[in-house]
Amino acid sequence: MSSLLLTNWDLQRSVNAPLHKTKDYATNQLVVRRGQSFSVSCTFNRDLKPEETLTFISDIGSSPSEAKNTRAVMPVSSTESKTPWSATSASSSGTTRIFSINSSVTAIIGRYQLSLRVTSGGLTSTKNLGEFCLLFNPWAQDDEVFMEDEPERGEYVLNEMGVIFVGSYNSFSQRLWNYGQFQEKILDITLSLLDKSTDAKKDPAADLSKRNGAVYVGRVLSAMVNSNNDRGVVLGNWSGNYSNGVNPSQWNGSVAILRSWQLRGPVSYGQCWVYAGVLCTVLRCLGIPSRVITNFESAHDTNKNLLIDHYFDEGGNQLESSDSVWNFHVWNEGWLKRKDLGTSYGGWQVLDATPQEPSAGIFRLGPCSLAAVKEGDVNLEYDAYFVFAEVNGDIVNWMKSEDGSYARIYSDQKAVGKLISTKAVGSQNRVDVTDNYKYAEDSNEEREIFEKARRKLANMTTSSISMNPASGPARVSAPESEDPEPPAPIPDFTGHWTVPEDLQVGDGIRFILYLKNGTAESKQVKANMTVTSIIYTREIVKEITKKAESVHLQPNEEVHIPLVVYYNDYKDAITTDHMVQAVALCMDEKGDRLLTRIVATLNNIPLDIKISEKPVVNRPLIVDIVISNPLAEDIEHGHLVMEGNGFVKPSFSRTLPTIKANETSVNRFEVTPSKTGQLFLLVNFSSDKIFDAKAHEEIYVAAE
Repeated sequence: MSSLLLTNWDLQRSVNAPLHKTKDYATNQLVVRRGQSFSVSCTFNRDLKPEETLTFISDIGSSPSEAKNTRAVMPVSSTESKTPWSATSASSSGTTRIFSINSSVTAIIGRYQLSLRVTSGGLTSTKNLGEFCLLFNPWAQDDEVFMEDEPERGEYVLNEMGVIFVGSYNSFSQRLWNYGQFQEKILDITLSLLDKSTDAKKDPAADLSKRNGAVYVGRVLSAMVNSNNDRGVVLGNWSGNYSNGVNPSQWNGSVAILRSWQLRGPVSYGQCWVYAGVLCTVLRCLGIPSRVITNFESAHDTNKNLLIDHYFDEGGNQLESSDSVWNFHVWNEGWLKRKDLGTSYGGWQVLDATPQEPSAGIFRLGPCSLAAVKEGDVNLEYDAYFVFAEVNGDIVNWMKSEDGSYARIYSDQKAVGKLISTKAVGSQNRVDVTDNYKYAEDSNEEREIFEKARRKLANMTTSSISMNPASGPARVSAPESEDPEPPAPIPDFTGHWTVPEDLQVGDGIRFILYLKNGTAESKQVKANMTVTSIIYTREIVKEITKKAESVHLQPNEEVHIPLVVYYNDYKDAITTDHMVQAVALCMDEKGDRLLTRIVATLNNIPLDIKISEKPVVNRPLIVDIVISNPLAEDIEHGHLVMEGNGFVKPSFSRTLPTIKANETSVNRFEVTPSKTGQLFLLVNFSSDKIFDAKAHEEIYVAAE
């Protein structure tokens, strides 16, 4: 009888992909999740004899070996095996057999070669069956990324479209972000990021052996999404000058960024929400549940004491400091167990690709346990002290006198870490997750945890902390706060700003400073007010106006001081962040001082997407983009970009004619949907006067 020969085989992507929740990956390659069986069909030239054996072999890496867990040898059995990798004969029809391959739930993720060894008549032959890609498995209970709730898995692993919240805590907005983790080439690019990491270049074998751990993979990706140490994906730029690249506000998603990196190297430019959007894409692509988080009033503590020092001169002008508080900062959370820390520290972990501070010599952050942050366990890996300061540091304000001396104005224990936000499961609504990071402000628990964190930091070995090259200034020669006690004196008058909500570019901005005498005696208070344009990191771009005013306050009287800034005042100062800041340094006749500030975030001009016919797959669809110009001057050199998975491949752009003052422009496009279901169309418009106005439309595309 002739030798047993394998004549045909099929990795059965059409069968396996739906079962593994991988059918949306735009690839012909089999993509499966670890710890879950997948089927392989094999056809032979004849039936097998009892003495003939079949063995499947899976290999990963250039020098696979069983000892290093980069090779799995799986003799085919008729019954289910308890070994981490196994192969069983599931069914047969004629000379075709269906085999079930089960991968280890702790297997290395990445590309494997699958082969079949046939032993017949004393001879052995091996046939390469092809390549498959193995991912983390949030559906497998023993996988470290297991997530129990099915709607959450659908949101944090399978959803390609997200919402990122931006602005300021008193005036925030949302922008859609196309993660596109299933789009063409994104899986290949994500695996390439792992291959090009610093650790992979230093010791490829050791690096590969660690890719079974989500902690390690998440940490590598948080480093590779920025370009600071390793020619990773995104080059940061907070200067306001983006002439040699793309303004960060123009990006609508990760796909174009990742494809550009693959072709040309680091992409110019990005800021925190861009880093977070790209990191969310690659985490979800590999099967690690991930979501994007926005922390309003986010602190950057450079000297590892949880105190954020701010300096002002007597006129209320902000001076340089290496500590800072950003209007908002965006990072990621990944869902995973922390076997290295213990069961109580599992769940959501902070990962941040924005290059703020180096972690073990490389610009990356995390994974950092939210449980560790909330409980003040700032000594735990990775970077818990830094995240704690971001969400719960204390601000200490100083005033620099003309003689060069500094006076501590007061401390603010509640200003940092507000409205910590993420997208809701199954909708575009905002969910407040502040309670995951800290106990309620003004509570005994919050102060007890803060003091606990300070004690733990004091017991840690102080390491050199490098400045963030993105956020700029070196530390000024000024005192640094070491202890929150004794507190700075609290003045017996109060003050705060108000500004209207829903302001739009072109509107006048009416700031009002409220001052109130809290005593039974009259009081004279002088307010030095300064209005500046800023970027979202609160770095000042340009002064817009100044005003000094003295008011006489009767006992318990409250007065208000209006300060109006018109479009002509700010139009040449405002940046793509559309933020204007008002600061007031107030002092009474006793020398007691109060500092208060507020940020007005202006909405962009109206942009609307209109569709007048029923969208049907593979049928041309007319889309009208309506742009309203509210300004009393023409908008010129307009440029519109449209993109959307299943609509536009890749993105589509067009230069638009001048839009006259106070007029509306209708721009017609034709797109052809290539997918059915609920899809998103995203539009970005920029011009000489308007920066990155955005709109999106959720559209249901029917089958033919």
